Amino acid sequence: MAARRGFVTAGTWCVDHNKLIAAWPAEDTASEVLAIDRQGGGSACNLAIDMKRLDPAVRVETIGLIGDDENGRFLAAQCDAHGIGRGQMRVVAGEATFSVDAFTVANGKRTHLFYPGVAKRLSPDDFDFSKTPARILHLGLPGAHRIMDAPWRAEANGWVAALKAARGSGLQTNLELMTIAPERLIALARPCLPHLDYLIVNDFEIGAATGVETRAEGRTDVAAVRRAIEAALRSGPMRVVAAHFPEGALAGAREGGLVALGSLAMPKEEVVGANGAGDAFAAGLLYGLHQGWDLRGALALGHCAAAASMRAISTTAGVGSWRECLALGERWGFRDAPE
Repeated sequence: MAARRGFVTAGTWCVDHNKLIAAWPAEDTASEVLAIDRQGGGSACNLAIDMKRLDPAVRVETIGLIGDDENGRFLAAQCDAHGIGRGQMRVVAGEATFSVDAFTVANGKRTHLFYPGVAKRLSPDDFDFSKTPARILHLGLPGAHRIMDAPWRAEANGWVAALKAARGSGLQTNLELMTIAPERLIALARPCLPHLDYLIVNDFEIGAATGVETRAEGRTDVAAVRRAIEAALRSGPMRVVAAHFPEGALAGAREGGLVALGSLAMPKEEVVGANGAGDAFAAGLLYGLHQGWDLRGALALGHCAAAASMRAISTTAGVGSWRECLALGERWGFRDAPE
């Protein structure tokens, strides 16, 4: 096979029914919905679309399951509109597509209510990595897929099986996590660490994955995040481990040490919602690494892509080209590096 280029995303494809609300209501009360938007969501969807928005020329394909319903047809059309290869996006008759009611409060807090639908059928047998010329696999989400979350043959779970198969086919691997109960995240994520080339997560997730308490009194403990990144790098062959949080991010490379960079000093009036910001951060960082940028430059694009995404209620609509995203960094500047 010729030199590998591009990305394959695999796992969660869902439809997000995004709703911006004035305030989260108490039970038996009501709250006004300020805006409604329907977009694709989930780790495989968001990173695939973000990549094509950053660079329409980059090769992106995907693997996942959708239902034979209107939501499934919507997601297939999203792939086609963005030029995402969907030869391994399988339609399952008689099942509903994974869907999410994604509520964003005007203060930026988010609440997601999801119906897994066809996601409960996803298994390692759905992934054929022998067919892709991509270089990097982006896989997720542990905690949202019944079969993948359970032991699979001789492996701790289906995620481990998929990651091992991907690396055996010559792919570099990245796993996206989601913020679920710590004990559940620990059980699902830790067996995966020895089979990753990249791990790009938030401060809570890096702590849960490595057994390091990274938050104290509701705030990020930057020194603890640093220790968690170092622990993750010791756990397997990972090339880069990065953890992001509102004030900035830390990224550690197996060769090159650790880089700290503050997030964009984004004006409050520009922020619409944070849904999808973590996906955009991962897309920017992985794109930079794929293109051969140094770690600091790739980390800067991650921050810029995340800030761009926060200009829209949906997960991907705010992301522009990589040049447009970097221009936001020049316009708004970066906060001081976290210490």
